[in-house]
Amino acid sequence: MYIGGIEAGGTKFVCAVANQELAIIEKVSIPTTTPEETLAGVFQFFDRFILDALGVGSFGPIGVQKEQANYGHILATPKKGWTNFDFLGSLKERYDIPMAWTTDVNAAAYGELKKGAACGCKSCIYLTVGTGIGGGIVVDNAVFQGISHPEMGHIFVKRHPEDTYEGTCPYHKDCLEGLASGPSLEARTGIRGENLPADHPVWELQAYYLAQALMAYTLILNPEKIVLGGGVMNQPHLLEKIRQQFTKLLNGYVEIPNVDEYIVCWGMPDESGLMGTLLLAQQEIV
Repeated sequence: MYIGGIEAGGTKFVCAVANQELAIIEKVSIPTTTPEETLAGVFQFFDRFILDALGVGSFGPIGVQKEQANYGHILATPKKGWTNFDFLGSLKERYDIPMAWTTDVNAAAYGELKKGAACGCKSCIYLTVGTGIGGGIVVDNAVFQGISHPEMGHIFVKRHPEDTYEGTCPYHKDCLEGLASGPSLEARTGIRGENLPADHPVWELQAYYLAQALMAYTLILNPEKIVLGGGVMNQPHLLEKIRQQFTKLLNGYVEIPNVDEYIVCWGMPDESGLMGTLLLAQQEIV
């Protein structure tokens, strides 16, 4: 039995084929260009296998309601050529097999719950902090969605009194993504995040905004674990700053596990989403 997975990002598609034990047999990275060019590479890869199911975790926003005409479509994305593209429908025209469909961050949340830093839990939040900020939610071992999927990077946070930066988000300016994504670090300092020293004061701002978001998610959803990933989190000192700010902001209002166990870094760096797609595909096999 072969299972396929696609982690479809705005920069690249990572495709993999795994066996029934979810051991990856082969994997390929395909640049995200036009839908036609990108899917040509996807088909070339998967056509060499007889798949039993396929899981897709896609950049968004995407249509997730099966009864709606836009189900399986990528919606109003800034990625040129992909707006209103019927991604899932194109895959189903090629492969007549069961398919799982969700966002890339939902897939990552599921991967972390089953195989990563939230293993053993029934619920978790996964937040990726990089070029943008996005989040996925798993509740009672199932990916969560409502009329749409979560857009956790675009909540508004309280601006730090010393922060005069307007924000990078083209829609909201100073939402969480606008104030705490990777580009905001470079815009404030003129230095790429990975090159900023650990003692730079901008990291305190970063922790302040991310901790506010994590407190809001905690008060609303009460997950068993919050998992942080993405390029900006490749700073060992940042996690501790976030935990300190979170503890200060929450101020003991609700009971949570030890903060060092509650807010953690991803257990499968750069692999969470792909593993999640494979796990979700496996569930589609009756």
